[in-house]
Amino acid sequence: MLAYSGIISLVLGLILGVVIVVTRKGGILENKVVFFVLDKIINLFRAIPFIILVPMLYFLSRLIFNTTIGINGALVPLVVGTIPFMARQMESAMMEIDDGIIEASISMGMSPMQIIFQVYLHENIPGMIRGITITLIALIGQIAIVGAVGAGGLGDMAIRYGQRNMYDITYTVVIVILIIISIIQSIGNKLVEKTTH
Repeated sequence: MLAYSGIISLVLGLILGVVIVVTRKGGILENKVVFFVLDKIINLFRAIPFIILVPMLYFLSRLIFNTTIGINGALVPLVVGTIPFMARQMESAMMEIDDGIIEASISMGMSPMQIIFQVYLHENIPGMIRGITITLIALIGQIAIVGAVGAGGLGDMAIRYGQRNMYDITYTVVIVILIIISIIQSIGNKLVEKTTH
């Protein structure tokens, strides 16, 4: 669940983040309508608590995967819940790039696509990695929630065995989750160190 939803959310969240940055006021492809619509949609889905978003999207899970349980049933709410968060993280990282660099790129005659790929997606890689790390850790918490509503996984194990008073299994699952989070954070920190100029 973490791999599938993480990769899909990263790709779509990065695209949304780029569109938000370039279409905002003063952006290289300023478009008030596109920016306004996307900004409001992202804010809307970020405002809905994930535990409420899951049953709200049952119809979409059924439509796409013909089920609301298991990994396939969990994928839709996980992706829909994570994309807005990822988009904001990517937007935040790209907005840290100095305006002077963007202006210099425009004055050198770079096209908008060149600026997107060679400046926005290249100049603050450490910031983007930090955003991805934060999002993946938040995604683990969401995976535990979908586990409680029939998606399986570690969250489901912790809750199911906890309800049967088998606390040793519950504590073991919590420790495994903490180890996974620590590994993701360590990898993120190492990548930030390697990509920081």
